[in-house]
Amino acid sequence: MSWIEIAVAAAALVLLVPILTLALEVIASVPSRERQPMSGATRPRLAVVVPAHDEAALIGGTVRAILPQLLASDRLLVVADNCSDETAAVAGAAGARVIARNDTSRRGKGYALDFGIRHLSDDPPDVVLIVDADCRVGESCIDLLARTCAATQRPVQALYLMHAPAEAGLTGRIAEFAWILKNRVRPTGLGRLGLPCQLMGTGMAFPWRCIARADLASGHIVEDLKLGLELARDGSPAIFCPQALVTSDFPSSAEGMKSQRTRWEHGYLGVLLQDAPPMIVQSLVRRSLPLLALGLDLSVPPIALLVLLASAVWVAAALVYALEGPVGPLLTASAELTLLGCCVLIGWMRFARDVISAKSLAFAPVYALAKIPLYARFLVARQIDWVRSKRDHERST
Repeated sequence: MSWIEIAVAAAALVLLVPILTLALEVIASVPSRERQPMSGATRPRLAVVVPAHDEAALIGGTVRAILPQLLASDRLLVVADNCSDETAAVAGAAGARVIARNDTSRRGKGYALDFGIRHLSDDPPDVVLIVDADCRVGESCIDLLARTCAATQRPVQALYLMHAPAEAGLTGRIAEFAWILKNRVRPTGLGRLGLPCQLMGTGMAFPWRCIARADLASGHIVEDLKLGLELARDGSPAIFCPQALVTSDFPSSAEGMKSQRTRWEHGYLGVLLQDAPPMIVQSLVRRSLPLLALGLDLSVPPIALLVLLASAVWVAAALVYALEGPVGPLLTASAELTLLGCCVLIGWMRFARDVISAKSLAFAPVYALAKIPLYARFLVARQIDWVRSKRDHERST
């Protein structure tokens, strides 16, 4: 067997890990039964922390959506982080307690969160909730997260969905569907199996003992993902609470969408390569099913990249077979592509038929191909610094 045949066979076997993981999560998500929220648990004293950088246009609406869900003993703290606009004034006028942080040498959401947590440490709450400044909290979201966190003494992640503006067109609808696969279908499956989920950056609740000792002061571009992995290693993996809903919108501008997508996917892939293999090994050494589940879940790349990789391996295996090589890699690659297609179809039928039509979904391979430059840049010019995505109300200068 030549080295090319060995390489193709190895690639097909490696891809089995994320594809089988995805398939298990999707299949587990199909039953319609939902775990009941812990509404009977005692409502803890809580603080909602909202990190905000130049969010004057949106922060007022976010504050006004949160305040009606708070009790007299609760607090809402907006961290106006390195702002050059009226974020602090707007948030204060809407009814939030506002603290300002100015340190241009240390930029990023992690630094803002660290600043907010240290501010709360003089009179710590029982539970801390984190909501991004551009998000909308659903009805009873704050109460559900707080009670579940208090009852389990573990971090809790809300269902966080992003919607595509009407003007975003087909690309926006496919992106919204991919988001549903990652943030709804997969954690739903994990939750039904009694397994933890990744943190998603907003709609998160933490017991004070967890968040107070966490290493938040970081400029990492996916600080929430790193935080969830660190807490899991310390014995506090996050659980999914799908009844608590937080929503936001994709940018409608091509520039904003490109910036946001690059930051998320480059950050995720960097963590995947750095953390997934050692976490899987560590889970086996410690005999920890939650760590194994998180390591395997982390090994699943963005769905567009997974489709591209599976297709590339299939083409390579077909060429090897055509040159009178072994048929095994081709059979494996064909099974992987078929299983991946079934996962996408099941996820769409169960959770996203109201988001994108079957006809539009057929263009998903074109969407994946269009993202090749993004993944190529990860190899040659990876984004490692935090950069805020441009909002639709902002204009390039």
